[in-house]
Amino acid sequence: MPRHEQATLGTPDAEPGSQPLTIAERSFASRLFVGTGKYKTMELMQQSLAASGSQVITVAVRRERLFNEQGKSLLEYLDLSRYTILPNTAGCFSASDAVRVARLGREILEQLGNPGASWVKLEVLGDKKTLLPDPVGTIEATRELVKDGFQVLAYTSDDPISAIRIKEAGASSVMPAGSPIGSGQGVLNRANIILCLELLKQGDAAYPVIVDAGVGSASDVAFAMELGADGVLLNTAIAHAKDPVMMAHAMRHACTAGRQSYLAGRIPKKLYASASSPWEGVISYIPGE
Repeated sequence: MPRHEQATLGTPDAEPGSQPLTIAERSFASRLFVGTGKYKTMELMQQSLAASGSQVITVAVRRERLFNEQGKSLLEYLDLSRYTILPNTAGCFSASDAVRVARLGREILEQLGNPGASWVKLEVLGDKKTLLPDPVGTIEATRELVKDGFQVLAYTSDDPISAIRIKEAGASSVMPAGSPIGSGQGVLNRANIILCLELLKQGDAAYPVIVDAGVGSASDVAFAMELGADGVLLNTAIAHAKDPVMMAHAMRHACTAGRQSYLAGRIPKKLYASASSPWEGVISYIPGE
């Protein structure tokens, strides 16, 4: 199999292209990361997470309260033996705020004994209307958190130069946006995502690049994976679907299918038709002969 990865066919039912995703020395069978926000009920969230097959789930530390009015905790609905929780600094608009929230998330998870306690999905946003990332604040916060012992998975725009600068600041993974958060527009700039992948993996083909934000449907996930992304992170596309559990199933299959399609290597696009059957050897019939 091309693309530096071979399928392990130990049994007839083995899924080709199912090698684990490794980030900061942790490996996961699933390449789909899923958020926990925006669901109508905790029970629906729980069912959707299970259907997605995800092993890494994000929790926005700033948004989520540990207990709601009924005394129920979000963490009561998360099987910590099944999931690695990735604290998210969503809602932070400065580097200092993001660093503070990341440290708060680590303290909470350390008390729970979660193995992902030193992980953080870093978001430093520029404004409340666009929710686009602040590149300078993101780099600043990445440097500070790396010095503090964090493995930083940094959300950024699809600008390749910003992505490189964030990697140089020490991020364990760079997560370029397909399109604005929650927009459902999918990958808007195919060329920039490809450039991000090429530049970030230069000299280190195993460096993990996760497409984050803007996914609306399963085809968006498959498309991102077909470009060569190592994984996809999403939330709204499942949580706000008419049937979140079914959509979670769809996202799971799309992630696998997109990865396999990328590894298999697509045929080149051509301007003109190319016959499936060769013309050589075809007997021509001429009327009257």
